[in-house]
Amino acid sequence: MKGEGPRLKLAVQYAVRDRNGLPERAQLRRWALAALTRDAEVTLRFVEEDEGRQLNRDYRGKDYATNVLTFAYGPSSSHASPLALHPSPPLCGDIVLCAPVIAREAKAQAKPLADHCAHLLVHGLLHLQGHDHEREEEAVAMQAVESFILRRLGVPDPYPP
Repeated sequence: MKGEGPRLKLAVQYAVRDRNGLPERAQLRRWALAALTRDAEVTLRFVEEDEGRQLNRDYRGKDYATNVLTFAYGPSSSHASPLALHPSPPLCGDIVLCAPVIAREAKAQAKPLADHCAHLLVHGLLHLQGHDHEREEEAVAMQAVESFILRRLGVPDPYPP
């Protein structure tokens, strides 16, 4: 049946000097849809280290560029009941991936850049849907969901035992 699964409006921005090796929009869309449980409107932005650092400093008070930042707009963790008369509004948010940080991490972890991008996009989308990893039990649960989604995408588990 047409319309099954979540719908995704995805805007992709490459605010980087070199796009070489970064996934294309179609691949990003496939990964995003695998991580979503409801409709979403997402802007995904690849940035350089200076922009990543500024965003992390301005919004999280941490003066360094991090690999992924998620900015959710509106309610993010409520899920519509399958019996609800009115579906939940789509999730809305921005996900920022810092390309140089991701490239360094992928190299240090000896994994393909695409696999690391997939992991961090899934991670960011789970945050958008209300998942968190502030407490140990939250982290364990979120990592299990990430691993499950990535396995379905053919990406090795980023959290080996």
